[in-house]
Amino acid sequence: MNAGRAKLRHGAEFSESVEHRARRISAALLFVLAAYVVVSAAYGLWRREGQEFSTPGLVLTILAIPVMWWLARAKMRVANQIGSRALRADAVESITCGYLSGVVVLGLIAQLFMPGWWWVDSAASLAIVILLIKEAREAWEGEESE
Repeated sequence: MNAGRAKLRHGAEFSESVEHRARRISAALLFVLAAYVVVSAAYGLWRREGQEFSTPGLVLTILAIPVMWWLARAKMRVANQIGSRALRADAVESITCGYLSGVVVLGLIAQLFMPGWWWVDSAASLAIVILLIKEAREAWEGEESE
């Protein structure tokens, strides 16, 4: 009976350790994504260039929005059921991909109809960075911040 408890206790500690490591990796990826978005947007603004229009790219980006929304909801539901902050951080990455896809779609459409609006995509992308950093900090701090 003691051996069973030791296994259970060791398993719980292992799970917490894996959860902590996965949460930190997800947080780091969110920080990297935020940095990428900032650099990409800054580069676009500096070069005074928007996204290049392509019909297949527009269709694929439009399709990505509901797929990312569905995937994020499923991940969030499971994360809440099992109490996984790592999976929650991963769900936020999916949500962010959906938002970024929406920004790209709006930017492409704006540029198609208003060619002088090259800056729309970069400006909107920068607004998403706030969400990325907030979620990355929460994922990084985890239990300590609650």
